[in-house]
Amino acid sequence: MTFFKWTALGVGGVVAIAHIGVLGHIITATRVPEAPVINFPRGDYSSYKVEAGKEGYSIEYRANDPAVLNSERSLDLNKSKKGFFGSNSSENRIEYRRDEYTMDGTRNIGGAAIEGEGKSAKDIECIVADAGARSQGAMAGTSIAAGVGVPAVIGIPYVGWLAAGWVSLLGGRVGSTVGSTVGSVFNDC
Repeated sequence: MTFFKWTALGVGGVVAIAHIGVLGHIITATRVPEAPVINFPRGDYSSYKVEAGKEGYSIEYRANDPAVLNSERSLDLNKSKKGFFGSNSSENRIEYRRDEYTMDGTRNIGGAAIEGEGKSAKDIECIVADAGARSQGAMAGTSIAAGVGVPAVIGIPYVGWLAAGWVSLLGGRVGSTVGSTVGSVFNDC
């Protein structure tokens, strides 16, 4: 009798656990999958499109997607003939032109900007001055590092020659940065 009780209790326990597992599977299978919450960075020129369905979801995001302004003009041709052989003829033409404008308002002509659009003379002057100041600063920084820093580290056993090169490179890099800062102050950029 005890064997029968334990067998019935074991079979009943297995059937009960199986029913709970089947119910859990049915409940989770009927649940609608949710799209994840993604916080897109938003700006004036960003756009995104999300498509979600039973099979999954897809996201299309563009960080800098400005609307492009198009300007179009077309050709309109009017000919008029007066006289017997068209000796007094006139022709009026209006030609086609299409322009695209970028987000900063300059006309896109497929390469460089049109004269008068884009960078000002002051911007160009500042770029040229910055390049010269960086070059001069790099030369001065390398010279100072070679005169002061290299003799201090050249005596290090085994790696002194390598450390001397690092000091020269670091001096040139620091000198370039300092030269750019000083040049921008003196040139009012």
